[in-house]
Amino acid sequence: MTVESTAARKPRRSAGTKSTAGKSTTARKPASKDPELVQLLTPEGKRVKNAEYDKYVAGITPEELRGLYRDMVLTRRFDAEATSLQRQGELGLWASLLGQEAAQIGSGRATREDDYVFPTYREHGVAWCRGVDPTNLLGMFRGVNNGGWDPNSNNFQLYTIVIGSQTLHATGYAMGIAKDGADSAVIAYFGDGASSQGDVAESFTFSAVYNAPVVFFCQNNQWAISEPTEKQTRVPLYQRAQGFGFPGVRVDGNDVLACLAVTKWALERARAGEGPTLVEAYTYRMGAHTTSDDPTRYRGDEERLAWEAKDPILRLRRYLEASNHADEGFFAELETESEALGKRVREAVRAMPDPDHFAIFENAYADGHALVDEERAQFAAYQASFADVEGA
Repeated sequence: MTVESTAARKPRRSAGTKSTAGKSTTARKPASKDPELVQLLTPEGKRVKNAEYDKYVAGITPEELRGLYRDMVLTRRFDAEATSLQRQGELGLWASLLGQEAAQIGSGRATREDDYVFPTYREHGVAWCRGVDPTNLLGMFRGVNNGGWDPNSNNFQLYTIVIGSQTLHATGYAMGIAKDGADSAVIAYFGDGASSQGDVAESFTFSAVYNAPVVFFCQNNQWAISEPTEKQTRVPLYQRAQGFGFPGVRVDGNDVLACLAVTKWALERARAGEGPTLVEAYTYRMGAHTTSDDPTRYRGDEERLAWEAKDPILRLRRYLEASNHADEGFFAELETESEALGKRVREAVRAMPDPDHFAIFENAYADGHALVDEERAQFAAYQASFADVEGA
């Protein structure tokens, strides 16, 4: 089934979008098998054929498969360490990617070095694929910097907290490289919650009209904090693309091979001058939205446990073991590497120097401002009061 043929269909309500008006959202059941969902690896770790997308992973080697598994395991380990650090008071906040490793690693590994990535604030796995040191991701969440890395060093923009605005930045950048005649593409990440933002709709409009080489990668983890997807849309999110005049495809977001294949296809379309694509990675946020969130208040254990059975890491491990592509020595070595990464991250965060308290007044205005000068003076007096108390 081609993407173009599914886009031409009359929109239908998917199995997972039945209205829950007047009912508890904790009673939601996982969506049944979706015939429009691109899947190459089942939750049981069995390889399934797909005439349209198999060619994009046909040449993948056992070493590359182990690499994808390693990426997901180490990304999850880093994420777990960051969550623990926040709980210990070392970070102000943390947005976990737990459960979304396949979507991020699969799509991230599909990019070329000259492609440009525009993330939100949860793309820790994509950052890993782009070569960003994971410890650099934590400075902003610790409050010691405004980002932590040079975006142009890895073609990976700084994290964007404003929901959905990075899709406009990505579209503008894609329009620019198209005018420059560059043979590269742009990929913009956002979530199901951001899909309701006007900025995302505007980026769809501009990218379609100007045939921009951009891939919109929506990680539909089904919960925009406490808002379920069915409260935001009556059709699967990927079908929105047809209204703007470009293709959309839904991929199993817990299947790293399918995410790799579909993203490669979409990026190749962009580089060939065929314009934008919307990829909806249908996945699940197994943890909290952020460490300030309590998901038990709005969803039940039944749903979470059903999706844990589709764990993206366990899925690929089953395939590696069944195909004799990895042995116990590989998994043991990776466990050791995982623990070393956790230790390095923990030590790096605790060693981060405190920022200059007066840096918040810099770059507020290009040429300075009387009000900012007054606020700086007031803050200086406030800081000095602590020194007076300590010296008393």
